[in-house]
Amino acid sequence: MKTLQLKDRKFALSIPEVQIQQAVKEVAERINRDLADADPLFICVLNGAFMFAGDLMRHININSQITFVKLASYEGLLTTGEVKEIIGLNESVVDRNVVVIEDIVDTGITMERILASLKNKGARSIRVASFLQKPEALQRDIRLDYVAIKIPNDFIVGYGLDYDGYGRNLRDIYTVVEE
Repeated sequence: MKTLQLKDRKFALSIPEVQIQQAVKEVAERINRDLADADPLFICVLNGAFMFAGDLMRHININSQITFVKLASYEGLLTTGEVKEIIGLNESVVDRNVVVIEDIVDTGITMERILASLKNKGARSIRVASFLQKPEALQRDIRLDYVAIKIPNDFIVGYGLDYDGYGRNLRDIYTVVEE
């Protein structure tokens, strides 16, 4: 089994790049079908979703725009339960069809805040495209329209997701190994 060390933790390969890329392509195909005439505004949630957004947008072939917001809710291995807005939305979403691009939805706290904010700002419709979902960790009643891969409630790293800033550059997904 392929493993790697990041800081004080060991991680084992759990989702290889080929599986990631196939799942991303399938999500893009669904979005292309569903939103063919919707001229959506994609909103990428930084930092974690940058790789997913980049790969996803390479497969999006409909008229669309993309923008970015930056939120923070994690410290180390744990969610803080608080969502801090670091970089806010600069584009108007009034009467726009919006697709939020997120790296992972676990508790749903961050996504709940994003959805409420976009609704209050006048978005016509809001859809969520999440690379990963942890169904066992979900604490909020939110709808995810597009999920590339569902995973267990383990801490992971790679493909944009990090451990204290490390591992975002990895092409595969790795799961923390408890010692």
